[in-house]
This record gives sequence, structure tokens and C-alpha cells, in this order.
Amino acid sequence: MDVSDEALAEAAAGGDGAAFELLLDRVYDRLFRLCFRLTGSQAEAEDLTQDICLALPGKLAGYKRRAKVTTWLYRVAVNAAIDRRRRAASHAKAAEGWGDWEIARQAAAADTRAQVDWLHTAMARLSPVMRDTLALILDDLTQAEVAEILDTTEGTVAWRVSEAKKKLREMRALEEKEGMQ
Repeated sequence: MDVSDEALAEAAAGGDGAAFELLLDRVYDRLFRLCFRLTGSQAEAEDLTQDICLALPGKLAGYKRRAKVTTWLYRVAVNAAIDRRRRAASHAKAAEGWGDWEIARQAAAADTRAQVDWLHTAMARLSPVMRDTLALILDDLTQAEVAEILDTTEGTVAWRVSEAKKKLREMRALEEKEGMQ
């Protein structure tokens, strides 16, 4: 029994699953080859062909027998490839600049981590009293709160913070000088 592609398409559009399966068996390889030529990639061609096959039952209702099924199906494939390219271009345009932003964000985060690591290491070299005072100040406490916690005066807290900052600057300057040699 030699049924035309057009007759199979009409039967498939009417819900005949066997006709749809037979039609796909006949046209699948040609459809895949066209998709491969349209995309230039086997993986993309496989995805595009599968997308077309999944949408085909709904699209067959629009087949009006004005052209051969293969001609109509090629038009469906070309339109699907164009749509896929448009979506890819839209995604690429939306993602444009995010790579540069992410690289800058990671560099800033690495720089911040390096600074925090240096501060922890440098603070360990301060006297315990200065380290405790600076740790509390860095925890966003006021000088009055730190003075109360350490049972000292605000003036002493201010002096310790000033001295700690001075020592930290000296440590940084010495490291930079040694790094230049």
C-alpha cells in the first residue's frame, strides 16, 4: 500500500497516530539533514529536529496541501531554525557584559578577602590589649561601648585605636618596602 505523504499528513492531522509515525519515518532523515545544514552542528540539529517533531502534531492542522508535505515541512524547519537563532541572539545580548561584571566582582571579592586576611594576620602581631580594642571597634561598637566592655576610659580606647592604626600602617609600609626589593 503506497500512501502519499500528503494523505499521511492529513490523516495525522486528524489524530491518526500510525499515519503520523509512518510520516515521521519517511521524512525524519531528510528533516535532520536539513536541520544539520541550517545549524552546522550535529547536537543543535538533533535538538532542532526533536523540537520540530514534538511541535509537528499541532502544526499539521495548518497543512493545507498547497505544497508537498516535504516542502511544507522544510518551511517549518527553516522557521524553527530562525526562531532558535533569534532566541540565542536574545540570550546572548541579555548575557552580554555579565561576564565582565562577574570577573570584576570576583576580583573585588578576592581583593577584599586578601585585605581581611592581611588584617587578621597583622592584628595577631599587635599586643593583646590593642588587638582586643581594635577588634571591638571593628565590630561597629562605639568608643564608649568599648570603654565600658574593657573597663577603661574613652580616651584610652581612642589612644589604643590610634596606636593600633599607626602600627598597622607601619607593618603595611614595611611589607611593601620588602616586596619592592
